[in-house]
Amino acid sequence: MCTQRRSHPLQSIARRTTSDVNERVAQSHELSSNDIAVLVGLDGWHLTRAQLDAFPDPVEAHARRGAHWTFDGPGYVEFIRSLRKPVTTSSSTEITVQGHIYAPSFLHAIKDPSPNSVAILPNHRLVIVEGLYTFLCIEPWAEAGKALDERWWVEISEADAEKRLVPRHVESGVAKDLTEAVWRARENDAPNGRFIKTNLLEPTRIIGTPEDPLYVISKDN
Repeated sequence: MCTQRRSHPLQSIARRTTSDVNERVAQSHELSSNDIAVLVGLDGWHLTRAQLDAFPDPVEAHARRGAHWTFDGPGYVEFIRSLRKPVTTSSSTEITVQGHIYAPSFLHAIKDPSPNSVAILPNHRLVIVEGLYTFLCIEPWAEAGKALDERWWVEISEADAEKRLVPRHVESGVAKDLTEAVWRARENDAPNGRFIKTNLLEPTRIIGTPEDPLYVISKDN
């Protein structure tokens, strides 16, 4: 038995999966009404603008924001490690507080990460991490990628990616206008995509993305 849903084309597969899992569990009445799935975005590990200012070439660092070297890779790896460790209410680190694990998020309003914005609670049995470098095969990222139970790769052409990225860059304020958004998609996002394709741990699942997909979740899968 499966359910089909026509979703908003700009809503990510990760977000839709998180929502659908929680809705399915809530409707089943087999478990607690608390959500069992939580979504964490890799964007929370962007280096801050102040940190980019401290690079030897800050102009390049800001222009290439989104490349793997403009992220806090070690911080992300430590977060993934924390998900694999037994957590007790007495646990206390920069990431774990009284049994809760925290992840940063990215606030477009300030164009910087916001620490400890996403709480991973004991009822969260499924943590979905969305981002381009979640299973990059180079260090320090590789350790985190190998620790994931599943590695889903969403296949998309550069042309289709640009169609989605350009309006998103303008709407989010990443680019001040359409011209800058197109430049960013072609000169930063596209090279980043090519880089990850050639430096990728083997995915456990590859997902195609038609322009207006019917999103299908099978109860048996």
